[in-house]
Amino acid sequence: MNNETTTLISLKEAMKRVDHKLQVLEAQFKELDFTKDSLTQKFEHHSKALANQAAHDALWTAVLALKFTSMELSILYSYVMEVLICLHTRVLEKLPDLVRGLPTLASVLRRKVKNQRIRGVWESVLEESGLEEGDITALCTFFIAYGNKAEYYVAKVRQMYIKDVTFLITNMVKNQALQGGLLRAVQVIEKGKAVKAPENQKSPLKELIPLARN
Repeated sequence: MNNETTTLISLKEAMKRVDHKLQVLEAQFKELDFTKDSLTQKFEHHSKALANQAAHDALWTAVLALKFTSMELSILYSYVMEVLICLHTRVLEKLPDLVRGLPTLASVLRRKVKNQRIRGVWESVLEESGLEEGDITALCTFFIAYGNKAEYYVAKVRQMYIKDVTFLITNMVKNQALQGGLLRAVQVIEKGKAVKAPENQKSPLKELIPLARN
């Protein structure tokens, strides 16, 4: 075997080794890209979870810090209660075969997470009412916080004591998510549908105490 042949064989073997190393490096880079994407997704998910938790904490703080009189609180509670009952009723009207399985709004909120049909109807009802998930989170938080303290007043009594409930909410409630939810609750009851804001805080809610009061 002459020198040229030996050199050619050595060169081919060297090229094979280089090609193999390039393939290994390419595989490593792909793995690094996958790891980077995975970490980025986890970071984004964690960031969203922290943001949602912060918004949820801020909402609870705002609800518990309200300075309404007992009369004002009961009037707002009455609007909230009527909206939640209205939403529950509308869902049942669209799902008559599930009436027994959805006895409260809480059951709707729980089951919609895994049941696509219930979720679709729920989203449809919210759309028809001019509401969004962020509004429901705010209203449910208010309902849970004051359900055992406030009294229910019918529309005539509410109008007798407070002529402009919208002004009351705008003046007294500073948290935007809570203020927006309460204002739209009033609109749904008084006008049949809320006027949507361009942007709403969204936060999942898993539990709500039953709406029925003894």
